[in-house]
Amino acid sequence: MYTKISEASWYNWNPKLVADLVPLLDIQGKHDESQALISQVVSKLKFKERDLVQFYCNLIESCSKHESTQGFNDAYGYLSELVNNSSSMYVKKQGYKSMVSSLCEMGQPNEAENVVEDMIKNGVKPSLFELRFVLYGYGKMGFFEDMERMVKKMEIEGFGVDTISSNMILSSYGAYNALPKMVPWLQKMKALEIPFSIRTYNCVLNSCPMIMSFVRGSGGFPVSVSELVNVLDEDEALLVKELVESSSVLDEAMEWDDLELKLDLHGMHSGSAYLIMLQWIKEMKSRFRVEECVVPAQITVVCGTGKHSSVRGESPVKTLIKAMMVQMKSPMRIDRKNIGCFIAKGQV
Repeated sequence: MYTKISEASWYNWNPKLVADLVPLLDIQGKHDESQALISQVVSKLKFKERDLVQFYCNLIESCSKHESTQGFNDAYGYLSELVNNSSSMYVKKQGYKSMVSSLCEMGQPNEAENVVEDMIKNGVKPSLFELRFVLYGYGKMGFFEDMERMVKKMEIEGFGVDTISSNMILSSYGAYNALPKMVPWLQKMKALEIPFSIRTYNCVLNSCPMIMSFVRGSGGFPVSVSELVNVLDEDEALLVKELVESSSVLDEAMEWDDLELKLDLHGMHSGSAYLIMLQWIKEMKSRFRVEECVVPAQITVVCGTGKHSSVRGESPVKTLIKAMMVQMKSPMRIDRKNIGCFIAKGQV
C-alpha cells in the first residue's frame, strides 16, 4: 500500500511516515522491506545530518512504541553510531534524548542511565527530560530504590524535584499498591512547597481501592470529607488528609464572584472529582456562614460530556456527580444548553 501511495502524483515524501511504517513491517516479519525503506531515507538524508538524526529519533521512538524489538535494536545501532561520530552538539543532544526515552519505554532504565553517564563523559549535560525519563523508567518497573536514587542524582545535577517528577513517583508507588510510601512523599512536597496538581490527585486517588469502589459502585457513598476519612482504612485515610490539607487544586478549579460560582472538573478522574466535590461543598458551607459573603447569581459544576473518556460520550465524572446530587438532594440539575454542566440559582 505504501508503495502505491508513494507513486501517486500528490504524494510528498515524508521520512516521518517511513519511521512509523518500519516497526509495523518488522512486526509482520517483513524485515527486508523495512530495511529497504530505511536505506532509501538514509541515501536521501546522508548529507543533511540534522534531518538524518531526526529520522533516526523518530524511528527508534516508533519502534519502542510498537515494541518492535528487532526494529528497536537496529534503530539504536544507527542512532548510536551517528551520535558517536558527529561533532554537532545538536545531533548529540537529540540523539541521546531519544535513546534514553526509548530505552525506558522498552523497560531498560538501567541501560538508559548508562546512556546518561555516556552523555556526561562526552561533554553533554543531561537535561531534566532525560533524568525524569530514567526516574520514571525505574518507577514503572517497581525499582523504587533506583528511582529514589535518581531523585538524589537530579538534585546533584541541579534539578530540584518538581510537581511533574513528584507525580511520576506517586504514580509508580500507586501502580505497585505502595500506599504507605505515598504519604511521606506528599509530606515532602508540602515541606518543599511543591504544589499539588490535578494529576497529583489522579495519581494518588486512582491508587486507593476503597475510594475507587465508592465512585465506581452503584450504592451510596460518604458526602463529606470527615465521613469519608472515617470509613477508609488507615493508608487511604492518611492520603486523603494530606491532599485536603492543601487547597491549591480546589482554588485552581474554582471561580467565585458575584455572578457565578463555578467548579471546573476537567482533567480529573472520578476519584479526584469526588474528593474535590467534597472539598468544594465544605468550602461553600464555610463561606456561606460568613455574613459578608455575597451569594453568586448562579452555581455551575462543569464535568464535561465524555469526549476524552475511554468510551467517547460516556462521562464517568458526570455519572458520579449526578449520583452525588441525587444522594444529597441537591437542587442542581443538568444544564439544557450545555449537558456537560450542572447548574442552580445561587439563592436556591
